[in-house]
Amino acid sequence: MNFQLKPLTLAQASSFKTDALVVLVPSTLPRDSSALGTLIAQAVRCGDLDLAKPAKMLSMWRVPGIVASRLVLVTLGEGQPKHWRQAVTAAMGALKSAQAKDLALVLPSSPTEQVCALAQAIADASYVYTATKPSAEAAKLKNVTLGVPDVKSAQGALAQAKARVAGITLAREWGNRPANHATPDHLAKVAQSLTRLGPIQCQVLGPKEVKRLGMGSFEAVAQGAETSLRFIVLRYQGAAASVAPTVLVGKGITFDTGGISLKPGAGMDEMKFDMCGAASVLGIFRALADLRPAVNVVGLIPACENMPDGRALKPGDVVTSMSGQTIEVLNTDAEGRLILCDALTYAERFKPAAVIDIATLTGACVIALGSVRSGMFATQDDLAQALMHAGEQSLDLCWRMPLDDEYAEGLKSNFADVANVGDRSAGAVTAAKFLQRFAGKFPWAHLDIAGTAWKSGGAKGATGRPVGLLLSYLLSLQASATPAKKSVARRAKA
Repeated sequence: MNFQLKPLTLAQASSFKTDALVVLVPSTLPRDSSALGTLIAQAVRCGDLDLAKPAKMLSMWRVPGIVASRLVLVTLGEGQPKHWRQAVTAAMGALKSAQAKDLALVLPSSPTEQVCALAQAIADASYVYTATKPSAEAAKLKNVTLGVPDVKSAQGALAQAKARVAGITLAREWGNRPANHATPDHLAKVAQSLTRLGPIQCQVLGPKEVKRLGMGSFEAVAQGAETSLRFIVLRYQGAAASVAPTVLVGKGITFDTGGISLKPGAGMDEMKFDMCGAASVLGIFRALADLRPAVNVVGLIPACENMPDGRALKPGDVVTSMSGQTIEVLNTDAEGRLILCDALTYAERFKPAAVIDIATLTGACVIALGSVRSGMFATQDDLAQALMHAGEQSLDLCWRMPLDDEYAEGLKSNFADVANVGDRSAGAVTAAKFLQRFAGKFPWAHLDIAGTAWKSGGAKGATGRPVGLLLSYLLSLQASATPAKKSVARRAKA
């Protein structure tokens, strides 16, 4: 999809040639005597547009004085960031059957901070999955013009918007693909393809290399599958080599049967989404390739299937992680933490400023937070605050969860250093406490995206979250002073 900026007043928009024209109407109407301005004023006066509420629409066709074939007026209400997204999503829904190739969106004054949200709302509404569905028609919308009062001030926001759209689209695409079309090897090839787009390096480790590293926990999860595991290492260097990198670790279970602790059959097809953490890391690197910010980022993706054959990991087995800690596996369906713990240990070699793991980890997080916010756990307040702020900025929300030491009591084992599960209480927290054991040498955060990575029901599909949140966070690091980065790096080594 091609996004461009153009200075469009209401008068200019009236004569702008496009298939569909969407006008975002603020709560306070500007004085405008153009055909479009007059039409909006009349619609408000007649009660056809309620300016007090967001996403209230008036959809029209072939309006005299308006060149565009289809016109949608949609209100912004109080104009909060989420209202902008709601307005555009509603307008795109009204245009769904129009199959427009060209769209113009007219924004009121001072829209720069909302360009990313608007572009993403348009992309989300236009996305069509076709990879394994040849009967599906690809999205018709090709060109989007954002009409803004000041093109120059919005150019940076548009560049970020384009990169974010590209990253989220990549994450959605690979999250949506079925497990036989998104194996660990497929993910490795996607990662390798990113090196052609920018200053990105990729290394792919197979079973032999993983064994030499001593990743016994990761190996154990993969041993019941016919498909071979892959450990993917991505590196983006946009800052000086002396700047400590941020390491992103994405859970890459390309299909999760639960292993010997077999899941119920109903809804098991959705376990193809269990690699959405990995897909989000791939999406971030896709965005970095376009934006090329002055930050250093490492991406780690442990990728495998969790299958229940005769070689599979069994409840009660004890495995040895890369850190040397032994783990009693009480439930083979708690496998995500078993592959992530070895990746967290591997992350130590990069002397990171911070490590953030992203995982569809627990159903308990879905019960706690639903699909609105991702669960966020962090060992440092400043890291937690930065992620919360990034989520608010990107409308990709998270919520900080506790890490009290008492929650780890349920993970004690008589036969190993730690058990991989406790009882049912506070399941999202005990999972995070398990991972924290392997993240003691750096500032660490864990994003449990089990409730936000995909939707079920009629709208079933990957969302691409939390690419928006993570990208906002990484870009905020670029704005930070270099001494602050080095200070964080020193704390990580302490």
